Amino acid sequence: MSIAELFDNEFKIRMKGHFAAVVRVLFADGKFDPDEKKFLDKLSLKLELSNDEYDEILENPLKYELNPPYLYTERLESLYNIARVVQHDHHLGDKQETLLRKFAVALGFTTSNVDYIVNKALALVDRKVDLETFIYEMQHMNR
Repeated sequence: MSIAELFDNEFKIRMKGHFAAVVRVLFADGKFDPDEKKFLDKLSLKLELSNDEYDEILENPLKYELNPPYLYTERLESLYNIARVVQHDHHLGDKQETLLRKFAVALGFTTSNVDYIVNKALALVDRKVDLETFIYEMQHMNR
């Protein structure tokens, strides 16, 4: 196995883990609503998951290892990536905020200020800021 294949394989495994984490968050209430299912369908295509991989993860998302972000900046980076995906998926409409709240809480942001965090994150993503600006603005949003 070449070095390139090794990195490709590790990246694919990490993407499956991220997708499984999204599935876990959305399935926390025991079901997917139609918009959540459409979101998963689109996300799996963006992550280039095969139909078999997709079905396998939906069937047993607990099979995949979670690597939750530990550092605050890692949580912000994950929030940035998820906010961009959620915001880009325009069919979600008003549900984009609800969906992003679920992810923000799963990332470890407190429920007491998750609305403020989600609103700020979506506003920044709407402005199409880069990751560095997003992290800076989120870290300094109370100033």
